[in-house]
Amino acid sequence: QVQLVESGGGLVQAGGSLTLSCAASGRTFSTLAMGWFRQAPGKEREFVAAIVWNGSKTYYADSVKGRFTISRDNAKNTVFLQMNSLKPEDTAVYYCSASRSAAGYVYSDKFYDYWGQGTQVTVSS
Repeated sequence: QVQLVESGGGLVQAGGSLTLSCAASGRTFSTLAMGWFRQAPGKEREFVAAIVWNGSKTYYADSVKGRFTISRDNAKNTVFLQMNSLKPEDTAVYYCSASRSAAGYVYSDKFYDYWGQGTQVTVSS
């Protein structure tokens, strides 16, 4: 089992920045692929970003490419999502996720085995 706890959400003005953190426990973090998803009110959960176990590859949704950066610190069992140039349409609950798989379609929520409770990000215009 893996427990994931997100933090760092909040209210920010458009154009601002936030950094989300996700602390993992319960399994060797360095073996897990990690992802971030988000869900806005009335919408389906959507992929935001992912990073492989050693950080050598990252993946982004087109809507956040160039503005968001995913990274990880395996020594601290933590994955981060740096969000810059935030827009009102980035408003959502952001979820951290973890996968035991070494390979697969990281853009699908079916790839992930564990999920956090989510943290709210609200971007005001």
